[in-house]
Amino acid sequence: MINDDLKKDCAKEALKYIKSNTIIGLGGGSTISYLIDYIREDKGLKVKVVTPSVKTKMLCIKNGLEVLHTCCVDKIAVAFDGCDEVDEELNALKSGGGIHTKEKLIASMSQDYILLVDDTKIVNTLTFKHPVVLEILQDSLKYVEKVVKELGGKPTIRNSSAKDGFTISDNGNLLMDVFFENVKDIYNLENSLKNICGVIDTSLFTNVVTKVIIVGKDGTRIISKKEV
Repeated sequence: MINDDLKKDCAKEALKYIKSNTIIGLGGGSTISYLIDYIREDKGLKVKVVTPSVKTKMLCIKNGLEVLHTCCVDKIAVAFDGCDEVDEELNALKSGGGIHTKEKLIASMSQDYILLVDDTKIVNTLTFKHPVVLEILQDSLKYVEKVVKELGGKPTIRNSSAKDGFTISDNGNLLMDVFFENVKDIYNLENSLKNICGVIDTSLFTNVVTKVIIVGKDGTRIISKKEV
């Protein structure tokens, strides 16, 4: 597990990409919380924030940062987030939080979308050891299950021991975890899943990540879209 010092190093590197008097996007996680601390400490840095994360929103407010409702914003200067896995082509996979639809919206609005990760999350090409998460309309459940199986996926509707029944997204929809093996074409898979009627979005991020800040025991390095 990545230690706090490395997370702080990652957040410090991320801070360099933030310009004053801009709107920025912040995802969730402890590295983002350190970044919020550094933004607060830099008295000359004035930014407004959009976020898909309720926890991040509350933390920003607690630290005196102005949070805008995403529906009122059409462009973001830079956004930061984490992921479960990202490859050398800057394709990324998220799974845990279940807020990928809003995350991808913010990513698409951003001129620069930067992932903050440790070196254990970098792979040559996505391994899909984590599931692809689909946010789906409740009425489409059985239909989406059928089509996903035809695409070679193994779907499971997400639920929680802390809640009776299915886990409901912030948008009031179901979350379907789908495991895939031997994926040959990531872009085709993403398009095929998004084209299923009833699927709102997927946790596969292709063609939106512009940079990845990677921290490890050997220091910090950056992969940029311009280099691939």
